[in-house]
Amino acid sequence: MPFMINRKTAQQIVVTLKEVCDHDINFIDTNGIIFASTDRKRIGTFHEIGKQVISAGKTIEVESGDDFSGTNPGVNIPFLHYGELLAVIGISGDPAEVRKYAYLAQKITALLLREHELDVRSSNDRAQNNYIIHALIYNESISHDYLCTYLNRFSLTLETRCRTIVIQLDSRYTPSNLSLIEYEIQKAFHIIGSTFYTFHYPSEYVLILDCRQYDHWAYVFPQLIDKCGEILKIGIGSIQPLSHQHQSYETALIARKSLGGGRQLAVFDELDIEMLLGGTDPGISEYFLDKTIRQLDQTEQDLLNVYFSCDMSLKQTCEKLFLHKNTLQYQLDKIGRKSGYNPRSFRDAAVLYLGLKLLSSS
Repeated sequence: MPFMINRKTAQQIVVTLKEVCDHDINFIDTNGIIFASTDRKRIGTFHEIGKQVISAGKTIEVESGDDFSGTNPGVNIPFLHYGELLAVIGISGDPAEVRKYAYLAQKITALLLREHELDVRSSNDRAQNNYIIHALIYNESISHDYLCTYLNRFSLTLETRCRTIVIQLDSRYTPSNLSLIEYEIQKAFHIIGSTFYTFHYPSEYVLILDCRQYDHWAYVFPQLIDKCGEILKIGIGSIQPLSHQHQSYETALIARKSLGGGRQLAVFDELDIEMLLGGTDPGISEYFLDKTIRQLDQTEQDLLNVYFSCDMSLKQTCEKLFLHKNTLQYQLDKIGRKSGYNPRSFRDAAVLYLGLKLLSSS
């Protein structure tokens, strides 16, 4: 019969039991060997009565005058888990004194072991999630049967249309703040009812969500931004079959990269120019910015933002900025001279507009 309690767990249990009853505790395996004890020198020794308890399947008490190999006075209780006799719990001391702890010891052991099993199961689930999601978003080879069996736990198939959602934490914030933010993220996932996510150290959560589920719970993500403030950026990828989630992940990264100018959430489907900007090589982006928009100071950049928001209308821009038309024209001509691009020309204005968009997302 295989033994289910490892030595480390058993040692933690006997220490906890001793804190309750203040008597030495032994865990005895099915061969009668003490494999965990608060009396360290007894670990690895044979316990004759423990072996008898395994054979008889009932509690045996040992009085002070009794003489059994490797056995001290006390109460020795069979411990059953899921109906299977796994070990013997030995409580050292006068049986009349320690007998009252027998039932309590069984219950505490069962609770601690169940908690340990839940921790192990949770840890295994997280490891499997990490492995499966990593394979999906990086398009890595994985056993088809294993993948389909695992996805079935989430009522998903390789044909299910899903979105990959990337949540980026700003690492500039203190660890204490991050722990609170991580709690809010976990709570949001709990509300959505999905555990199909992983964490990429040091600051990225990746969630794969059935698009129907996303449509129902999409409001949770803006709420998460409202609660967490500037510490979060969320990119939501395009709808793809689960077998093509690497494409959704890539578009989620583009959506996240497009964020700037106070925006903290972007859905790839809703982007236009940002789709191109998000996929631009960083070196080329820097060269383009240096060549265009970085020739201008912040005041000039702000003026252009208003000008473009007014569809290049001089009248509307003047009204928004409380400027005289001649003053605005002078400022636009000055911007043209400094940058080499005339904002009153459609083609040159398009270059400056792209520069502003690229700058806000960098």
